[in-house]
Amino acid sequence: MYSLRKALFDAVEESISNEVSLAVAFSGGVDSALLAKICKDLGRKVMLLTIGFPGSHDIEFSKMIASKMGLSHKIHELNEKHFCKDFNYVKTKINCKNVSHIENCLAFFYIASLAIRNGLGLILTGNGCDELFCGYDRYRLIYQQGKTSINELMDQRIADELVLMQEIQMITTEIGVNIKQPFLSQKFISYARDIPIDQKIRRSDDFIRKHILRESALLVGVPKDAAMKPKKAIQYGSLIHKKLNTLNKEEYKNRKKAI
Repeated sequence: MYSLRKALFDAVEESISNEVSLAVAFSGGVDSALLAKICKDLGRKVMLLTIGFPGSHDIEFSKMIASKMGLSHKIHELNEKHFCKDFNYVKTKINCKNVSHIENCLAFFYIASLAIRNGLGLILTGNGCDELFCGYDRYRLIYQQGKTSINELMDQRIADELVLMQEIQMITTEIGVNIKQPFLSQKFISYARDIPIDQKIRRSDDFIRKHILRESALLVGVPKDAAMKPKKAIQYGSLIHKKLNTLNKEEYKNRKKAI
């Protein structure tokens, strides 16, 4: 366990170098809470940034966890009035047809804008943990196929995540914000990938997963509510995915009426 703790701290410290103040994209889940706690323990001034539609899961849960962690927390509630325009801007900017990527890029467009409004030019994210520690439900569904299949999925997921982070960087750079993912450094990927699979996922009905990462989070002082929180992707927790589905349905209805 100590070696994973050291690898986590080293990955974060190497990514922030001499930065004194920084932001963490924060949902309140284990990945972002662990990242924020490490930054705090490394002596950095940390501001937590959360976006979502009013009443969304991420806003409500992150408020509770931020309060328990005693860290500065800024929230931006999304506005339906500007949502469609922002979506079209992001979609055009990254020129990507992957819906999940577009939704993630849109979320970070809002997070980066919130960072700038608060005078911060660097955002850290916990991306990479779900890929490396079997956080996605897909790992559970292929568990019976064995370790080879799980490792192949892990490699595919990491490769896709690296592409996504390049797309997100395209969006945030234009706003004037640098974004870093300590847990997607090649050094940390190499270390985490070699951790035995049974320390990450235990059975095909394992709905928690990421066990060794959650244990490490508890050991460094992450609130238990955050450390044990089930996976909920940012596009779902913020209600971005739901709102885009609503927009698409309305657009379809309007096209049918016009025919």
